[in-house]
Amino acid sequence: MSAEAPTPPPEMPRRRLRVVKSNRTQILLFSILTLILTAAAVWGGRTWLRNSETLVFAVGEANGPEARFAARLATVLKNNSSRLRLKIVPNGDNAKALSQFDRKEANLAILRTDARIPPRARAVAILEHDLLLLISPTGKKIKTIAELKKKKIAVIADGESGGALMRNILELSDTPDAGARVQMAPPGATFDQLFAAGFGAVVKIAHASQIVKDKSYEQYTRRGGFTLNAIDSAKAIARKYPAISEETVATGMLSASPAVPAEDVDTIGLEWLLVAQSKLSTTTVSDLARIIYENKAELSLTDGFASKIEPAATDKDAFIVAHPGAAEYINDEIKSFIERYSDLMYVALAALSIIGTIFAAIYTKVTRIAPEKASQLATAILDIGERMEYATSLDALDELQDELEMILRGVVIGLRDGTISSDGLDTFKLGYEFVRDEIGLRREHLKRHPPPQDDKVVAVKTAQSA
Repeated sequence: MSAEAPTPPPEMPRRRLRVVKSNRTQILLFSILTLILTAAAVWGGRTWLRNSETLVFAVGEANGPEARFAARLATVLKNNSSRLRLKIVPNGDNAKALSQFDRKEANLAILRTDARIPPRARAVAILEHDLLLLISPTGKKIKTIAELKKKKIAVIADGESGGALMRNILELSDTPDAGARVQMAPPGATFDQLFAAGFGAVVKIAHASQIVKDKSYEQYTRRGGFTLNAIDSAKAIARKYPAISEETVATGMLSASPAVPAEDVDTIGLEWLLVAQSKLSTTTVSDLARIIYENKAELSLTDGFASKIEPAATDKDAFIVAHPGAAEYINDEIKSFIERYSDLMYVALAALSIIGTIFAAIYTKVTRIAPEKASQLATAILDIGERMEYATSLDALDELQDELEMILRGVVIGLRDGTISSDGLDTFKLGYEFVRDEIGLRREHLKRHPPPQDDKVVAVKTAQSA
């Protein structure tokens, strides 16, 4: 009669831990989605901040200095990757350009301070100075304005406005002989020709940059010379006529050798200003001013116009008040990004908070397992306790001990990375300690009472070996 094989003990039930595993895949997916969201936000912000803005620039003649300066400025804006762009609109003359500006059909224009100033014009920069040179024959010095009034005056200037300016300064506008006393010089007339024609004085109004480059003064000086007269009441005239500014003809400005003038000479003049509409945003004009002041060399014309760009007067009593955007840059009061966009940032942060909450919910659903309560894992521990009755050897107990420790390690890791919540942690702790102690008692019992060897199993093994 063959020996029956022993009935193996029932297989111990096992319960897999659902939550204790690595979160690397979920973290990677979360990071990728976060990078995509960040890139989209940066791209949107960059597009918003650098959204191009086109400014209409009204100028005079298509080939005049205003138009050529506007073209230079358009090129500089493009080369500096500015968000600003220019649309240059030529007019027949500068007066028509200012009329277009006055009708709010242009954002920018260039004017001389003796022009009709549009009420909404705000200064951005001083582009050029026009100096008034009072010339008389050699040895015939004109000491006062009262003395000048008695003379026949020829005015050399680009337009009729020069003659009108002199008549206003000399207060001759209302006199019957004003036109005969102050006349515009014929084109190309020289000082010698005008003096020979009976003029006692010549007034030349020209750009300071052109005067410096004009070599004819040096030639006049070498042929016999002329007298450059100071305007003795320059300060009083400038105070009386706000459009007029006090100026200085520096030593050697007209001729270096011999030096003319031999020392600084006080005179008067006019300014050429770049102006912007008062309603143009502070940010826009500030950006424009920054580009202009940081790229002066690129904006200078070959004939010298705008070769020495200067900051506009920021005083509140200035003849043409500076635009707030230009004043910010000139006075170094440019607001930081946070100061400028603080209100928008609060709105944006609130919106991002809502979006972040939505994305967090989506990430939780898609990329993460819902945290499991620690108390729910106590069931797995109690299962180990129930399986101890099937453990008939120390090896089986070691296996149960390893499984218990694995559950404990999984709970610690889960609490750290958020896959397990601390809810019911005391219950888990109580179950763990209970099963751990039971395994210890069971181990001591097996050591004192080892299970008996099965004779039938020995007999079967002996028969098979035989």
